[in-house]
Parts: sequence; C-alpha cells; structure tokens
Amino acid sequence: MKKEEQKEKHELGITAEKDEISEWFTQLIQKAELIEYTAVSGCYVLRPRCYFIWEKIQEYFDNKIKLDGVKNVSFPLLIPESFLLKEQEHVEGFSPEVAWVTQTGDTKLPEKLAIRPTSESMMYSSYAKWIRSYRDLPLRLNQWNNVVRWEFKNPVPLIRSREFLWQEGHTCFATKEEADKEAEKIQQFYADTYKEMYAIPVIKGIKTEKEKFAGAQRTLTTEAFLPSGKCAQAATSHNLGQNFAKAFNIQFKDKDEKDKFPFQNSWGLSTRSIGIAIMMHSDNKGLVLSPRISDIQVMIVPIFKTPEEKKQIIREAEKIQEMLKKQNIRIEIDSRDASPGFKFNDLELKGIPLRLELGPKDLKEKQVFSCRRDSEKKEAIKITELEKKIPKILDDIHSSLYKKAEDYLKLSIMQVKTMQELIEAIKNKKLAKAEWCSGKDCEDWIKTKTEGAKIVCISQDKKDAAKGKCIYCGKKSNSVVYIAKSY
Repeated sequence: MKKEEQKEKHELGITAEKDEISEWFTQLIQKAELIEYTAVSGCYVLRPRCYFIWEKIQEYFDNKIKLDGVKNVSFPLLIPESFLLKEQEHVEGFSPEVAWVTQTGDTKLPEKLAIRPTSESMMYSSYAKWIRSYRDLPLRLNQWNNVVRWEFKNPVPLIRSREFLWQEGHTCFATKEEADKEAEKIQQFYADTYKEMYAIPVIKGIKTEKEKFAGAQRTLTTEAFLPSGKCAQAATSHNLGQNFAKAFNIQFKDKDEKDKFPFQNSWGLSTRSIGIAIMMHSDNKGLVLSPRISDIQVMIVPIFKTPEEKKQIIREAEKIQEMLKKQNIRIEIDSRDASPGFKFNDLELKGIPLRLELGPKDLKEKQVFSCRRDSEKKEAIKITELEKKIPKILDDIHSSLYKKAEDYLKLSIMQVKTMQELIEAIKNKKLAKAEWCSGKDCEDWIKTKTEGAKIVCISQDKKDAAKGKCIYCGKKSNSVVYIAKSY
C-alpha cells in the first residue's frame, strides 16, 4: 500500500480496536455514516444508511404481524398526566424517565403533558371506549413511532438513547390463555427477526420480578450476547394481565352476560436492534452487516488507467448493474474520482457486503473479481454466471454471519455452580448459566458480588429444569438463569 493510501486509511478509517468498545463504536457509527450527533444529549440523527436498516426491519416485522391479524394505528405523542396516574405501578416504574411539557409560549398548561415514554395510558383510554362486548375482542393494534425516556446520564447511540424509534403492539383478549399464547408468539417473531434480518441468535427467556416491565405480570424477553461480554435486551413481549384493564376500566360483556376485564399484552422492538447488529458483526476495519439490511448489497469498483479503459469498463459495469438489478439486488457503481485502494478501504469501513472489481484484465477475461466483506474471500466470477452466483453469495454471507454469531454464543455460555465460578465467568466476559432460588435478596447479592452483573433472564428452555442449589444461598433452586453484565 502506498504511503498516501496508508495516511488516508488512518485518518478516515477506525483508529480504535474493537476491544476498546466505546471509542470503536463511537468512531464506527460516525465514519460509516450511520449516526450524526446533535445539540440535544441522547438524541441523534439516523442518517440514510442507518434509517434504511430500520425500514427493512419495519418491512419484515410489519408484514409478519399483519399476516397474523394485527392492524397499525397512530396515537398522539403527548399524554395528559392524569392518564399516567391511572396506573400507579406503571407511573412509578416510568416516572424518572418522563419528559414533560408544561407551557406553550408564555402560557402555562392547565395540566402537564408527558412526552410519550410508552403508550399504554394513551391507548387504553381509547380502548375503554371501543371495547363493550366479547365481539370486540381480540383487539390487536400496533404503532410505529418515537418515544422519549430521560432517566440516565450516559447515552449511547442506538443502544441507550433518550429518543428512539420502535414499534409497540397493544392487544386485548377475552381469556388469559389467548393472551399467553400471543405473548409467546410475538417473542418468537422477534427471534425470527433477529435471525432472518440481522443474522443474530438470541436467547429467549423470562425477566425476573425485579427486571420485568412496570405494570406487567410477566415479561418475555429476547437477549443478545455481544462480543463486548455484555448482554443487550433485544426485544420484549409483556403479559399485562388485567392490571391496565382495571386501571382504565376496560370492560366487556361476555357470552355469559357478565362484565369482565380483558387480558392484555404489550410488545416492542426498537432501533436498539441496529446497535446490537453493529456490535455483533463489525470489526476493526469498520461496519459488517447482513446483505438483507444493507442499503447497497453489491458495489462495482471500476479499475482503469486511461480514459479509453474507463469508458469501456464503465460501459460493462453499467450492463452488469442493470442485469443484477433485475434480480432485485441493490447494486451501485463506485465512480468516485479516487484510487482503488481508497475505495476498497472506504467500502470496508461502510460495510458493503460484496465488492466486484472490474479492470482491463477482467474485461478481456469476461469476468469480475469479487471480495466478500465478512470473510474477505476473493474469487473470479465469469460475467455470464453473475445472475446465478451473486444471490447465492449474498445468502451465504447472511448464513455465515449467523453461524459465526451462533458459535460465539455457544462458546460464551459457561455453566457455573459456585459464586467463585460465577465471578470468574463474569471477569472473563462469559454468559454465566446458573441455578437460582427466585429470592430477591439472592438476586441483589449476585449483582453486588459480581460488581454489576445481573440475572438477564430465566431460561425458557425445557431442557433447563432446576435440579440443584441456588448459586448464592445454597437452598433448593427452582429455575435456571442467565447472568451477565448488560447494556
């Protein structure tokens, strides 16, 4: 590599190692043109390449829930304080996070308005008007929106931000069995989304009483374990029981002519999922993404020395582009006035899944030279074979990323039986698996003794039946749990 290109790479590329997770992540999201910081702490611009990822997730998940019978709606951003106060447990859980609007211009509002931290209180006030009979059930609505939560000091873009995008589903059923069934179904939808779109395996589990959603009877979670040695809550599906129905007086007359409260669920997936994908797959060179969520899946890089070579190669590149576009492949030509070396480094930084190099020699051989971002594997492909091979390569990149992440997860899980083993596992950035008695005191002590690790979730795997003793107190256990530090 020439000295000029080395200088360019150092100045424009990632200068921190992935092990320096905070600095590495901060550089990556900016230099890969995903995020722009703003004057408001914790609130960020999602640049086009980042927002495209969210659009693909929306497209996939929205289609999934609509096929299952869910309908989309839109409720207001501002929520009257009196609505929040209707469900006291819910308010106590969210009160530190709420940002308030107290005046317009110089006029004080007669009632404070909360900037939506979540929409239960706003939506359920309408549900109380809409639900009268068992014939009105099930009611299954979802909205795609933004929310604001302000309780923390150190925001991290796409991981823990004060304003973020998400979907929130809110559903009502006549029976507990129906609600339970849906909560588990949506949890699986989230696991499918991470696997099929982000190429990430997740652990499905149940949150402890301490960690569950405020106001919920049970919180089902999907958790991702990242190379930083920390877990990230990937998405949640909450069984609300009849708590909110009673608080907001949502009642229906059942077939037996008796008035009853419905059973409710709420569930959400946010732009945090993008940050999880970036942290999972990316490396010291920059961004690595599944082709399924990349705005550009394939980039053709023309290589030439003379104006005549440029003319011939660009013409052939345009033919290739047109041919692959018919395969619904998102493909562009890198026609920037820069050296091939600069372009290669920049495309690696920005995570373009597949690069096709086309030079004078390739033109003569009627081929392109391909390079995968995930494995850096290179191979010559005849132009006549591109229509057949490129879709397969893109699918293989997704599968390979998933397999790598799956292997990492399996190798990271460490079964522990003593507190000393647990402490060592956490120090070594492992995902500990232990038995627990369900005692809140033991849960608190686990966090204290491990210097911040917590019970991420209770395993839902039927193979994980509790047979031994609690990791902390030594009493008989009744559940198997995952323990790790978390975002």
